[in-house]
Amino acid sequence: MIQLALYKAPGDLYDKLIRIWTRSPYSHCELVLLDGRFASSSPRDGGVRAKLIEQDPAVWDFLPLPWMREEVVEELLQAEQGAGYDWIGILGSQILPVGIQSPSKWFCSEFCAQVIGLEQPQRYSPGSLAECIRWAATRENC
Repeated sequence: MIQLALYKAPGDLYDKLIRIWTRSPYSHCELVLLDGRFASSSPRDGGVRAKLIEQDPAVWDFLPLPWMREEVVEELLQAEQGAGYDWIGILGSQILPVGIQSPSKWFCSEFCAQVIGLEQPQRYSPGSLAECIRWAATRENC
């Protein structure tokens, strides 16, 4: 089953600033594929990629996405592999919530929300995406 992984380890200053700004325990998110690869967009890795990351519950919280099909994740991952990190989107959708984002770059929660099929994926932070998925688990959708 595909899972949403939410980064909760202390991390660096960037992680702390995201948590403060979004009032959330999470600073990053990834989609965990059936083969154990984590797929997302990361500033540390230069943008969209998939890689093996240890699934340590001390570092990550995991939310199941039983409705997600791996083919949907793979399709966006293949189409956007290597696309840069969306710093414009962080500024224009997260810091200044005016809905501005790059059409060719992604930030982590934007990538994950797009794959999940949410409208205006640039509006989601890791924390708000986690809230949406937890809420959806008790209802129909976000």
